[in-house]
Amino acid sequence: QVEKRLELVKQVSHSTHKKLTACLQGQQGVDADKRSKKLPLTTLAQCLMEGSAVLGDDSLLGKMLRLCGEAEDKLAQELIHFELQVERDVIEPLFVLAEVEIPNIQKQRKHLAKLVLDMDSSRTRWQQSVKSSGLASNLQPTGAKADALREEMEEAANRVEICRDQLSADMYNFVAKEVDYANYFQTLIEVQAEYHRKSLALLQNVLPQIKAQQEAWMEKPSFGKPLEEHLAVSGREIAFPVEACVTMLLECGMQEEGLFRVAPSASKLKKLKAALDCCVVDVQEYSADPHAIAGALKSYLRELPEPLMTFELYEEWIQASNIPEQEKRLQALWSACEKLPKANYNNIRYLIKFLAKLTEYQDINKMTPSNVAIVLGPNLLWPQADGNMTEMMTTVSLQIVGIIEPLIQHADWFFPGDIEFNVTGNYGSPMHVNHNANYSSMPSPDMDHSDRRQHDQARRPLSVATDNMMLEFYKKDGMGVRVMDTSWVARRGTAGVRKASSTPPAAQPPA
Repeated sequence: QVEKRLELVKQVSHSTHKKLTACLQGQQGVDADKRSKKLPLTTLAQCLMEGSAVLGDDSLLGKMLRLCGEAEDKLAQELIHFELQVERDVIEPLFVLAEVEIPNIQKQRKHLAKLVLDMDSSRTRWQQSVKSSGLASNLQPTGAKADALREEMEEAANRVEICRDQLSADMYNFVAKEVDYANYFQTLIEVQAEYHRKSLALLQNVLPQIKAQQEAWMEKPSFGKPLEEHLAVSGREIAFPVEACVTMLLECGMQEEGLFRVAPSASKLKKLKAALDCCVVDVQEYSADPHAIAGALKSYLRELPEPLMTFELYEEWIQASNIPEQEKRLQALWSACEKLPKANYNNIRYLIKFLAKLTEYQDINKMTPSNVAIVLGPNLLWPQADGNMTEMMTTVSLQIVGIIEPLIQHADWFFPGDIEFNVTGNYGSPMHVNHNANYSSMPSPDMDHSDRRQHDQARRPLSVATDNMMLEFYKKDGMGVRVMDTSWVARRGTAGVRKASSTPPAAQPPA
């Protein structure tokens, strides 16, 4: 039985040794340094580090390549250590078993067979000697030759006995050591487990660093991202695309007829959205096309995963718009506003205050609160449904207009207090800041046409990347910093700012 298993074990050991050797990525039988040079992981690590050196740490990709390159190099070192251990504790013992130990036993078996043949041969010679002497088989032959033949036969039998004992001992040892042979495979799994544990620990250590670099990198896309995520990443209260577009429109778009209604150039809009995603915008280029700015703002609002006025409050907004009595309707809208999450509330307040300011110029831009609500309403609130969105929006658009229009008409009542539209005073990286732009205010709604024309000719586009000096100028000049009373049309003769009351709506409903 043992003899039969010997050959099978030899075949299995040989095959396993061959396949395990093929799994090694490094060059077998050389030291760690030489193995490292031939390892694909080492080559990858070198490539990543070279790429990092080319791009530099000023770019996010450069930082990522460096961190990944260092991690891959450490993984390569772990792999080399793992392969050396597998080679020492598994592959070499398997080789010895298949190519040395079992063949030695098989050689011993062949040697025994040869000795048995020799013994049979010497016995035959001795028997022939007995016959030739003419003696009976039960008598011993005499003479020197007969003695020599008998000694040769006895010696051959003795060698066979010794060899048979040795072969039996080797076979029993083989059976007894099967536990050791099986242990090679346990060692293989243990070494693999340890290698993977160390590799996993390396990757888990580097992952937080990679994520930290990603999170610390300010130039993240904002379009299509959740509002709170964008605000958290950028450390802002007002979404960058909202503030950038509003600031630009305050400078160059307040008198543009059909703002938010006229479709912009598709290529211009695409370019501006891409620039906003990089948090870098130069107004000089877009001041001649305020419709692109308005289109980018609408796109940002529409591409939010959840509308600015939230899915959760959708039913409450719709129910409020259906209340027939104006005072109760406004009270219900105010109540819904108060339930908005802080980030959404801040941004809707900012936006509504701007839209209220935009409607101050309705005689010129033709954008009444109703018109603004019609074009912007569907971008601020929509239902959460899987059905046909176009068909659904057609049925609720009038209700949404009934929500947005009163918010714009009574902006100071819904959102009391003044507001600074240029919240941060600085956009993008310093290389994009334009400190040499001419700072000038928007013309007053009360200005007559001749003065307005002179004002427009003297005004140059303003960079969105504004500095603190410009913000101070705004405060002195009154442009785009505080929301003006929407009743300026009725009071033509003063452009004073009305301090809105923060009294609860129940005590002071809007006029």
